[in-house]
Amino acid sequence: MRGQAPGLGGVAADVPLLQLPLSAQERTSLRGRRRSCCGRELLLQLPRGSALEPGEGLMPADSSVLVVVEPAPEPLLVVRSPDPLVLLQAAYHLGNRHVSLELRAGELRLLEDGVLEELMRQRGLLIERQVAPFLPEPGAYASAGQPHNHDHSHGQSHNYSQSHSRPESPQPQ
Repeated sequence: MRGQAPGLGGVAADVPLLQLPLSAQERTSLRGRRRSCCGRELLLQLPRGSALEPGEGLMPADSSVLVVVEPAPEPLLVVRSPDPLVLLQAAYHLGNRHVSLELRAGELRLLEDGVLEELMRQRGLLIERQVAPFLPEPGAYASAGQPHNHDHSHGQSHNYSQSHSRPESPQPQ
């Protein structure tokens, strides 16, 4: 089962809760081994689809565990300019290079990259390095028009005690 963790109705209060910090890239990879905050090994075997979203819950069919996806801190460049047009031009040039960006009022955020950092400095932009969760824009081709706050049903069984709200769930290893 997959859905927003707070809205996973029918989850018993005594179901263990695991926090699963994932980088932006890991949130797009729906299969593979992961580790919860407490160190528990999990195996994700989710069907292809949209990226996992922060706050999303994952639960196996047996409802033995609820795993909540969290954005992991990542090394970022925070790009600013007192001139909004210069910042907009930077976004344009980074977009032309297919760079994942998190857009915020008055700033752009991107994963740390020395070449791009130098390019932004040459354009007169102010750069700050920061370690923080990275929440990039999904892009033009990412599930257009579909909100992320929805459940999917699948009727598949799970072999583990991890929680999720997707067709297949994280499995403890």
